[in-house]
Formats: sequence, structure tokens, C-alpha cells
Amino acid sequence: MGFFERNRNDLAGKGIDPSRLPPGQYSTDRFPVLHAGNVPNYGDLSNWTFEVFGEVDHGFKLTWSEFCELPSVEILTDIHCVTKWSKFDTNWKGVDLAIIIERAQVRSSATHIMLHSEYGFTANVPLKDLEDHQNIAIFAYEYEGKPLDPEHGFPLRFVMPHLYFWKSAKWVRKVEFMNGDRPGFWEQNGYHMYGDPFQEQRFWGD
Repeated sequence: MGFFERNRNDLAGKGIDPSRLPPGQYSTDRFPVLHAGNVPNYGDLSNWTFEVFGEVDHGFKLTWSEFCELPSVEILTDIHCVTKWSKFDTNWKGVDLAIIIERAQVRSSATHIMLHSEYGFTANVPLKDLEDHQNIAIFAYEYEGKPLDPEHGFPLRFVMPHLYFWKSAKWVRKVEFMNGDRPGFWEQNGYHMYGDPFQEQRFWGD
């Protein structure tokens, strides 16, 4: 019996439904660190801003303190990395994407968002996924009751857990609402445009 099969079989012994683990994944209690580029050093966040633009009637820009005044939510969710690890029951706190959509008065022409992070990193995700009320997307600033660690996206990370975790961009600074889709950083480098873990949509053609 190989590692992946043993790992999946061990879940039932831990009281975890093995169907929560997508094909080709293994479960771990660790939180591996993976990202492109360096970890930003923000200091006191006095110059940090969050900007919303694109297919909206009311684009806006917030300081860190203004962002933290927005209504918050907490989610408990599994996450799945394209490098084949999954982590169950992770807890995040932040601002629901729905709050941003409402405040910006996003136009009906918007179909996707592009997340813009430090060092030019981008990630694209579809808005239609939020029509399924089982899906959620938040801009998280806490993980397991504490501010995000720098290597995991401090001060702000997008979290859309039903897709592979590269879509949950770290160090987000801007959100662009688009009237069509276009590839982000990893998508331009061969990763799947959508990235469903349960369909193993890792790369072009999957």
C-alpha cells in the first residue's frame, strides 16, 4: 500500500470522512509555506491600502484601519494545495467578498475578479461560484484566532477554499472586477484557469 492510500485510510480512524480529501491529495496537520517572491515587510501598515476598481459603480480605497472596521465573518474550512497537501478544519476571520461587492456596487457585467498582490502577483477567480451558497470567499486577516503570519499572507489574504489554494492569494492590495476572464500569474505559467481540487484541475488540459 502506497503513501497516499495509507494516508486516506488513516482518516477514518481519526473520525474524518475520507470523501473530504480530493483525489491525488494527502492530509497533513502542517501548514506548508509556498509562494512566489519574497515575504513583504510592512512595518506599522501606515502606508498600506486596499483598492477596489474595474466593473464597479463606486470604486474605493481603504486604509488598514478602515478595512478592519468592515463587518467580519469567521469560517471553518478545508484547504487544498496544488502541490497535493490538504489541511482540514482551518479557521479564518476576515471580510466577506460579498461586503466588497455590495460597497462597490459591482456591475452585472462583472464575471471574474483579479486579485493583485505585492510584487505583481495576480490570481483570477470567477464570481459565479458565489451563486452556490456552499462556496464562500473572504479577505482574511486572522488564522486560528491570531493575525496572519507574514509567510501566510499578513496582513491580508484572499481565501476561496473550494479552489486550489494558489487562488487564495497572499498579500492582497487590490481587487479588480472584470467583464471577462484572463490568466493570473500561475495561470500564465501553466496552471489551470479554474483549479477545482476534486476534478484535479492542476494544469492546462486537466
